[in-house]
Amino acid sequence: MTGTLEQGLLKRREQVGCLWAVLLDPDSLPPEELASIATGVEAAGADLLLVGGSSARPETFEAGMKAIRAVAQVPVVLFPGSYHQVVAGADGILFNTLLSGRNPQYLVNEQVKGAPKLRLLGIEPIPTAYLLIESGHPTTVQMVSGTSPLDPLDSQNIVDHAQAAWAMGMRWVYLEAGSGAERPVPVNLVQQVAQVDGISVICGGGLRSAEAAGLRARAGAAMIVTGNALEVRHDPQYLKAFAQAIHR
Repeated sequence: MTGTLEQGLLKRREQVGCLWAVLLDPDSLPPEELASIATGVEAAGADLLLVGGSSARPETFEAGMKAIRAVAQVPVVLFPGSYHQVVAGADGILFNTLLSGRNPQYLVNEQVKGAPKLRLLGIEPIPTAYLLIESGHPTTVQMVSGTSPLDPLDSQNIVDHAQAAWAMGMRWVYLEAGSGAERPVPVNLVQQVAQVDGISVICGGGLRSAEAAGLRARAGAAMIVTGNALEVRHDPQYLKAFAQAIHR
């Protein structure tokens, strides 16, 4: 059963065609800069903010979340790298299972540790299959999780993973090229996974231009995630170009 947050995101998607999410990492920027970026991307048209990282310490993560929550008017959704990053202040969480890997730590162990905190804090989970896609060089997620990415040329294998996610009750599949990826997830791969009935596709990693983001939105992605590129370039016109390309 979908919760209030997820229903709102799906309704917003009907209005704009594809959601634009901006990932903010408390481990990479101080709280005041995170708040400034949150304000800027929201003004440009971002539909939601994701807060997450692979290695942020709990106290660093909490400080970043408080700063973002203080200024955000759009939904704030956790995208945690571990159960330690399940903190108060979020509207929801992408409750990820690293389905592309076979490390039990990220298939189930972190989830078991994090689930009680969700209930305690009243954070809505959005069941999500996280698929790491080969992007040209080792990523932080790959090194932290100890798992290998899926070959983007073997699209049937990736579609099969999406089918498995659906069969296990997940409604979203995150195709992740990784932070600072050399190559983003191929457009044709987004299109094929988006055709899996009952699955909404999230695509992120290496999307440095509005054009690249827009291509994947038009291929059928339900949500486009940008992050690193926006940390170094805060030009309002640059940000609005992303919103226009993704929403179009």
